Amino acid sequence: QVQLVESGGGLVQPGESLRLSCAASVSSGSIDSIGWYRQAPGKQRELVATITGGGKPTYADSAKGRFTISLNNAGNTMSLQMNSLKPEDTAVYYCTVVWFSRSWSRRDYWGQGTQVTVSS
Repeated sequence: QVQLVESGGGLVQPGESLRLSCAASVSSGSIDSIGWYRQAPGKQRELVATITGGGKPTYADSAKGRFTISLNNAGNTMSLQMNSLKPEDTAVYYCTVVWFSRSWSRRDYWGQGTQVTVSS
């Protein structure tokens, strides 16, 4: 019911910026929220930022003040602008969607992940 296409990511130096995008195609139901989690080697997957369909963002403490999440008017493409990147931001970043069917069944969808590496 939901297809996710991630873009962005790559290798940057500390202090530089990157922009991640996630486009969601929905064949039925509706998206409640969309966002990014990340997983560094040897660590658990953790929240980076999410945004509701109404445009309300939520940020992890590590992202506050440096990252900005936004949603296009159609509510199907989300972007994460990451500034002042640090080596500890290095991880695989996963787009995730909370989706509800017309009968209010919830399902979480995950993208395939995109690598972000911050290194000098």
